[in-house]
Amino acid sequence: MALPKLTHLQFLVVTGILRGAARGREFRMSLKAAGVRQSGPAFYQMMATLEDAQFVSGWYEQQVVEVQILRERHYQVLANGRKAAEESRTFYNTMRQRGLGLAHGK
Repeated sequence: MALPKLTHLQFLVVTGILRGAARGREFRMSLKAAGVRQSGPAFYQMMATLEDAQFVSGWYEQQVVEVQILRERHYQVLANGRKAAEESRTFYNTMRQRGLGLAHGK
C-alpha cells in the first residue's frame, strides 16, 4: 500500500476544511486548540504547498472593522484534495486494522 500524499497535519487541515470553506485565522486557532503548535508563517507556508499541489484553493476577502481594513485568507478543498484525503483516510484505517498504528512523538 502506497503512503498517503498528505502528511498528518495536512490531512487534519484538509479534512477540517472539507466541513466548509474556512478562514485561515480561525482555522489556525482551532488547530492550536487541538494541540498543534505551529506559527502563522508556517501555517500559511503549508497552505501554499497545498494550493500548489491543487488540493485546496485560497482567496482573500476584505472587510472593514472599526475603520481598519482587514484581509483574510479563506480556503476550500478541491477535487484533488478530496481524493487525497480519502486515500489518506483509507491508508490510516488500514494501518489501524492491521495493528500498525503510527506512534506519535517518536
